[in-house]
Amino acid sequence: MDSTKNGAVPGEPVKKDENSRRGNWGNQIEFVLTSVGYAVGLGNVWRFPYLCYRNGGGAFMFPYFIMLVFCGIPLFFLELSFGQFTSLGCLGVWKVSPMFKGVGYGMMVVSTYIGIYYNVVICIAFYYFFMSMTNLLPWTYCNNPWNTPDCAGVVGTPRANATFANVSAVVSGVTEIVSRTKRTSPSEEYWRNYVLNVSDGIGDFGEVRLPILGCLAVSWVVVFLCLIRGVKSSGKVVYFTATFPYVVLTILFIRGITLEGAVSGIKYYLTPQWEKILDAKVWGDAASQIFYSLGCAWGGLITMASYNKFHNNCFRDSIIISVTNCGTSVYAGFVIFSILGFMANHLGVDVSEVADHGPGLAFVAYPEALTLLPISPLWSLLFFFMLILLGLGTQFCLLETLVTAVVDEIGTDWIIKNKTYVTLGVAVIGFLLGVPLTTRAGIYWLLLMDNYAASFSLVVISCIMCICIMYVYGHKKYFKDVEMMLGFPPPVFFRICWRFVSPFIITFILIFTVIQYKPITYNDYVYPSWSLVIGFVMALSSVICIPIYALFKIAVSEGSTFLERLKNSVKPDPDWGPALQEHRKGRYATTGPESVEVCPLKEDLKDEGKEKLKEKEDEIGLTIPGSNGSTLNPSPSA
Repeated sequence: MDSTKNGAVPGEPVKKDENSRRGNWGNQIEFVLTSVGYAVGLGNVWRFPYLCYRNGGGAFMFPYFIMLVFCGIPLFFLELSFGQFTSLGCLGVWKVSPMFKGVGYGMMVVSTYIGIYYNVVICIAFYYFFMSMTNLLPWTYCNNPWNTPDCAGVVGTPRANATFANVSAVVSGVTEIVSRTKRTSPSEEYWRNYVLNVSDGIGDFGEVRLPILGCLAVSWVVVFLCLIRGVKSSGKVVYFTATFPYVVLTILFIRGITLEGAVSGIKYYLTPQWEKILDAKVWGDAASQIFYSLGCAWGGLITMASYNKFHNNCFRDSIIISVTNCGTSVYAGFVIFSILGFMANHLGVDVSEVADHGPGLAFVAYPEALTLLPISPLWSLLFFFMLILLGLGTQFCLLETLVTAVVDEIGTDWIIKNKTYVTLGVAVIGFLLGVPLTTRAGIYWLLLMDNYAASFSLVVISCIMCICIMYVYGHKKYFKDVEMMLGFPPPVFFRICWRFVSPFIITFILIFTVIQYKPITYNDYVYPSWSLVIGFVMALSSVICIPIYALFKIAVSEGSTFLERLKNSVKPDPDWGPALQEHRKGRYATTGPESVEVCPLKEDLKDEGKEKLKEKEDEIGLTIPGSNGSTLNPSPSA
C-alpha cells in the first residue's frame, strides 16, 4: 500500500479512513480549511465593508456580532453536527424525517443556481487577472476605442479628450475630475463597454463574449481538477486556496495604510454612528449578512461535515470557522477602505463618492484605485488572484455538495468507485448552463440570479430544517445524538438557540427581506416585469420542492388514513443514525445499515490481508490519535 495514501507522511503508519466506503478527510485541518474557504467568499470582500459603512460604521459591528453569537454559530454547529452524525450529504441526512427530504432537494437547487453564476464571477476575475499581465493596466486611461467622451481618469491622460476640444485650457488630474459635472471612470467603461459589452436590456442577449467564455472554461477545468478525487484532492488544494488570500490581504493592507488618505478611509469605515443602532434595517442587514456569508442552508456545510470522522469535535470547529469568517470580513474592510480613502484623497472628494459594493467594487472602484499605485499591475495581479482563490474555495464545496448528493442517493459500489465521472458530468452541465451568462446580457441575468435564486429561499429552508430537527424529530433525541457523537451534550446556550432564538431570528430575517423588498435595478436600468417573474420562479423553485416531496412521501407511506400516512412519513428511517455499525449504540444498536461495514469496496478487500498482517506487527498497545479527534486503537476490536 502506498505509504503516502490519505496524506500520511512517508515512514509513518498509514491513516486508514474510518469510513472506507465514502472516505474521510485526510485530517481535521483539511476540513477546517475547506470550511473556511467555503464560508469566506467574495461577499466578505465586496459586501460586508459596504454594509458596515452604510449602516453606521463601527456601530454596525454590535448587531453584527450579536447575530453571529445568537444565530450564525448555532446554525453552523447544527448543520455540521447534522451531516457528521450520519456521514451523508444534503439528501441522505433527511432519513431523520423522510417527509422533509424536499429540503435537501431545495438545497441542491440553491447550490446549482449559486454554482452557475458564482463561477461566472470567478471567470471574470480570471479575465482581469490575465489582463493585468502587462506594463500598463488597460483601464488606466481614456484613450481606448471603447471609451466615450464622458470618460475622465484619475491619472493624467496622454491625450486631450475630445470633450475638451473647445475648452481654452485643458486641466488634468484632480482639477479635471472635480470640474466635470458628469464623470465616467475608465475602469467603469472598460468593465461595461469592453469586458462585458453590455447590451441594452436583459432580453437582448447579443453574441457570446468569447474571452469570457474561454475564462469560464478555465474556471470549470480548475474546479474539476481540484475535485477529481473528491475530498482527497480538494483537501490538499485548500492548504493553498484557503490560506493564501490572507497573505494577499495582508500585503494589500500594509500597502494601503502607507498611502496618503488611508486613515480617512478607515475612519469612514469604522466611525460609529450610534443613532443607527435603533434602526431595524441595520439589524436586518446584520442578520442577513451573517446568515448568507456563513453559507447556511446551501447544503455545503452538511456535505463537508459528512466526511468527518464520527467523533470529530465539530462544536469546536463551528466556533473556529464562524469567528474566522467574520474576522475576515472586518479585516477585508480595512484593506478596501484604506485604498478607497487614498483614492478619495487624490480626487478631493468624500469617501462615499468612491465607495461601492458587489461587482462595482471588485471590477470598477478598486481596480481604478490600483491605477494610482506604483507598479499597479503587480497590485492588480495580487488582488484578482485573491478574488479567484476566494471564489474557488466556495465553488469547490458547491460542486462537491451536488456530487455527494447524487452519489449518496444512488449509493452503489459502481457510482462510488466512479465518482470522478459524476464530478465531470456536473462540471460540464454547470459550464453549459453558464454560457448564457457570458453573452452581452449576462450581467443582467447574473444579478437577477444573485438577488432572487439565493435570497429568501435560503431563509425558508433553514427555518424548516430547525423545525424538523427540533420539533418533528425531537430536540431531546437530537441532543442525545450529539452527545453520543461528541462525548458531551450541546451546551445549554446552543440548545436554547436551536429551539427558540435562531428560528426567531430566521423568521425576523424573512419578514425583513419581504418588507425591504425592492425590484432589482442595474445602475439606471430597470428590469422589466417578465424578468422579475423569472426571478421569483427561480426563488420558488427551491422552496416548492419541500411541499411537493412532502405530499409525495405522504401518498406513498403506509396507512389507511391521512393521519397514519402523515405519522409514518415523519418517522425516522430505519437506517437513520451513524453510518458505521461500530458507532451505532443505544437505541441504534439493533438497527442500521450493517452493509456499510460488511460490504467494502473491492479495492479495500484486496488490501485486507496486508492490513491484518500490519496490525499484528504493530500490536504494541499504543494509542494513536485520529486525524479528526477520534482515537485509533491497534487492537482486534478496532
